[in-house]
Order: sequence, then C-alpha cells, then structure tokens
Amino acid sequence: MSMLGRTAQNLYWLSRYVERAENMARLLEVGYRMSLTSRREGGASEHLMSMMQAAEVDEDFAKKGRPADVDTVAHFMMFDPANPSSVFNCLQAARTNARTVRTAITSDMWETLNAAWLQFSQIKPRDVRGAKLLELLEWVTHLSHEFRGALLGTILRDDGYAFMQAGNFIERADNTARILDMKYYVLLPRAKMVGGDLDIQQWSLILRAASAHLSYRHVYHDRYKAHNIADFLILRPEMPRSLIYCARFIEAQVQTLGEFYGKQQVCNEAAASLRAMVEGTTMETIFAHGLHEFLTEFIARNNIVSSSLSESYNFH
Repeated sequence: MSMLGRTAQNLYWLSRYVERAENMARLLEVGYRMSLTSRREGGASEHLMSMMQAAEVDEDFAKKGRPADVDTVAHFMMFDPANPSSVFNCLQAARTNARTVRTAITSDMWETLNAAWLQFSQIKPRDVRGAKLLELLEWVTHLSHEFRGALLGTILRDDGYAFMQAGNFIERADNTARILDMKYYVLLPRAKMVGGDLDIQQWSLILRAASAHLSYRHVYHDRYKAHNIADFLILRPEMPRSLIYCARFIEAQVQTLGEFYGKQQVCNEAAASLRAMVEGTTMETIFAHGLHEFLTEFIARNNIVSSSLSESYNFH
C-alpha cells in the first residue's frame, strides 16, 4: 500500500529538521570558536557573519539591524522565531511533523523528540552564554544522535524509512558542502596565514563541525592540510558526512522508493547525477576548476534532488 503524499512529506521534513538543528548547532560552535581566536585582530564579527552566510541566514540577521557579536548571533541561531533555521524553529517543526505522523513513527522516536522539545522550550535564552552555550550546542548534537539511534533501532525498513533517510542525507550533504565552503571560500586566509597556527586551528574547527577531527587523524597521519581535508570531506567514501557518502546514500534511498512503488521517477535521475558528479572527479580537477564553484554546483544539484523527490511523490 502506497504512502499518502502528506505523510511522506512529514516524515521527510521531520528527518531534515532534526538534522538541520544539529547542523546549525555545529556551525554556531565553529563560528563561536573561530571568533574567540580572532578577538585580538577584531575579526570575531567576520567569522560569525561567515558562519551565518554558510547557513544562508545572514540576510535575515541583517534585517535585525544589530551588531554581529557572540551573544546576539547565538540568540539568533538558537532561539529566534524569525530565523527559519534556528534550533528553536527546527525542533518545533520536527515535533509538529512527528505529532502529525504519530502512527507512522515509533514510540521511541516520538518520546525522544517530544521530551527534547519540552526541555528546550524551558530554557531561558538570557542564561545561555559562554560555557552554557557550548553545553547547549553539545546537547542539541546528542539529541540528534539519540533520535537517529531510535530511528535506526526501531522503525520498519519500508517507504517511510526511505523518505526519512533521504531527507536526513540531503540535509547532511548540504551542510557538509557549506561547512567546507565556509572555510575555503568565505574565510580563505591571506597568503601569510596559510599553514600558520591560526589557519591550522580553523581547519581543525571545520573538521570538528563535521565530526571528522578524530577520524581524519586515522586516515591522514600528518598535520592538517587543505588538500587532505577537502578530500576527506568530499571524496572519502568511508567518511559518513562526506559528499560522496551522502550522494551514494541518497541515491540508494531514492532507488528503494522506486522499487517500492514499482516506478522510476525524475528524482532517480537527479540522484544518479549528484552521485556521478562526485564519483567522476578528483581533488586535482576540483581545485583546478575551483573548489567554491564545485561546492556551489553540488549544493544546486542536491536541491534538485530534493525538489524532484517532492514532485515525484506529491509533497512539497
């Protein structure tokens, strides 16, 4: 029996919103820690703005007409209802979607999200500063992991699972591309900084934002290098947040849906194109043509997969 478009939509976006909440927390942590490394140079605001540009919320923040200091940006990214991608909005939307499809998810998944929302809604934003902010960001990340654990451990491997996993990895692919672009394009250091302590520290933070700082060391036993880090986050298939891993996983879920419903859709071609884009290149080719240009095209193709998936299965 096929799933109704509205149910598919809610499951897809439920999963994307949980992943987005985690990703916003990770981006904010990177922006916050980078701002701490630059205060002597007066560059804290630049790093925070770069982080918001990566998250595509900088224009909404600019409408506030407020300075990009740590407290103001943290409130905007975590609690502001006017920011569509704030953790507040992501968790609220995830819970709303989960409640709408309560019978299509497991009790473990629902209880994890519901308890998290109730706990988050009790937090007073004015109390979240410094170490408290980092604790909250870590809590959001752990919440996402707990929800994923409940999903993977309890839900049926049916079309609902495929919609949720497609949503999760479409969101994750988008975030990894933006994290990498944030450093390599927006925050590209001056020549005298390349290879210096500050440059290396920033690369370390980028890897941390992708949960890759420890696994990177297992693969590359030398110090942080731009080429290796880009390779790790783009072309390493064993890295679960790399673009190639996400693209392959997305295509697999889209193929599963095609098999489940007995029909290949436009989204199958879009997902195959996304995967082929990453598989059919090398880091030398990417650098030769421009990393920023590559990442911009990847994000655009990833968005096409999302929109074509919505059209194929009648949800938006």
